[in-house]
Amino acid sequence: MKTGKLKIGRIPYANLYPIFYYLDNKCDHSKYTFIKGVPSKLNKLLRDGDLDISPSSSIEYLRNKDRYLILPWFSISSTGPIKSIFLFSKFPLNELGGKTIAVTSDSEASAALLQIILKEFLSLKCKFIPTSLRSVRNILSSFSAVLHIGDTAMIEAKKIYESVSRQSAPFIYDLGELWDRQTGLPFVYALWVIRKKSLSEKDELIKRLSSDLVKAKKYASENRRLIARDAPQRKWIGEEELVNYWKTISYDFTEKHVEGLNLFEKYVKNIRQ
Repeated sequence: MKTGKLKIGRIPYANLYPIFYYLDNKCDHSKYTFIKGVPSKLNKLLRDGDLDISPSSSIEYLRNKDRYLILPWFSISSTGPIKSIFLFSKFPLNELGGKTIAVTSDSEASAALLQIILKEFLSLKCKFIPTSLRSVRNILSSFSAVLHIGDTAMIEAKKIYESVSRQSAPFIYDLGELWDRQTGLPFVYALWVIRKKSLSEKDELIKRLSSDLVKAKKYASENRRLIARDAPQRKWIGEEELVNYWKTISYDFTEKHVEGLNLFEKYVKNIRQ
């Protein structure tokens, strides 16, 4: 059936707010249905056929290339710090060997990236336990470290940085920075992933969305301050910090991004062995 709306996954984090701001306010989205969820939820919805296209974890695409295609020229990436994917640790990074780390259940690509950093880059063996809890201080009462992503990571880091006493504060490591330090390549956290079946059924709508995303990317880079005034995240991070955060994010997918993605795929295969 070639009619109906295009079902699009929507990550509710600050990192993609500029793109969805444009889709919401600057284009005809009458043929789009947005379905909100954290990355791991959207991965499953896409896999199960409940979405046509979504910004989805890069690892979801890498593990299921037979099911998917990607929109060229688009990603959610960083070269260096990403400022929203943090490991909070009671110990220095190189002392985490043999310890148990809580990992947010919201992300799959970031969880794999953490395993790569610890196992492949630092030769550390750790145990990983999924968690849905948010408070870093509460989690660290039971675990040696915790991985958070997105707005939760930013909020928890802000609490720690603004804490009156920094003596007992955990170490905070930015996974994008750790990847860049080792590889010198961008890390691709997410791609716009299309179900192959949806492409055959809704090709015109996907072409329309692709065109809208090209415009959204340009608009976002030129209007960060304007968009920040409307962003709900401004209430806890502030407009200036939000603008600076968006400047660290790349929505591009260049040859360097492909190189980084290919290296990630190689490491993912190693950690699964």
